[in-house]
Amino acid sequence: MSMLPKLISAPDLVDQVYDELVKAISSGALAPAHRVTQEQLAAQFDVSRQPVLQALRLLKRDGLVLDAPGRGIQIAPLEPKVIDWVYQLRSALDALAAALAAEQSIRLDAALIESGRHAASAKDLSALIDADMAFHHALYEASGNPLILSSAKMHWCHIRRVMGAVLHGDSLRCNVWDEHEAIAEAVAAGDVNLASTLSQGHGRAASEFMIQQLLEKEISDETDAAAIGAI
Repeated sequence: MSMLPKLISAPDLVDQVYDELVKAISSGALAPAHRVTQEQLAAQFDVSRQPVLQALRLLKRDGLVLDAPGRGIQIAPLEPKVIDWVYQLRSALDALAAALAAEQSIRLDAALIESGRHAASAKDLSALIDADMAFHHALYEASGNPLILSSAKMHWCHIRRVMGAVLHGDSLRCNVWDEHEAIAEAVAAGDVNLASTLSQGHGRAASEFMIQQLLEKEISDETDAAAIGAI
């Protein structure tokens, strides 16, 4: 298991443990189906078992971990249906945010698009995920409805996890930033219907692509495992 940071004792220690575990799960450091125990995590963080136990309860609530057969917990597996559900929610929030922002003809910072294109060109996956999140968060903030951003926070850890697990330099969807730019232009132009429609289409395309990549990865992993077993 990758080294996890030792945490400083504080009233919000449960939140610290939770946040670090979400980061580890989202980045793939704690991979799907990986098994850990409370004792292992407590030792890694250099904390007592109590904050770890409470953090794991929150992670179970969020669907990020499951009770493992026997003892311990395991990181929840990635499943196509879950990816579809998550992107359905994101598409709905994106469409609403884009429509509300378009009503005000908000101009999103052009640097958001530029940084995304740069990361895509460099095939820098970490920077690309950060840029993608930054664009959507900017859209949520532009809506003027703070509940959209707070509602989006939960599903974004799932989306970041999917991206980290299935994407690599040769599997990036090349027109993502064209879609982002088109959404930003529709918002700035005050075209409510177009901004909403483009956002929904963007979400559907992302969902289909991610599910396809996940299925291809599973097939590849099974093929590799079979080849190793035959040696």
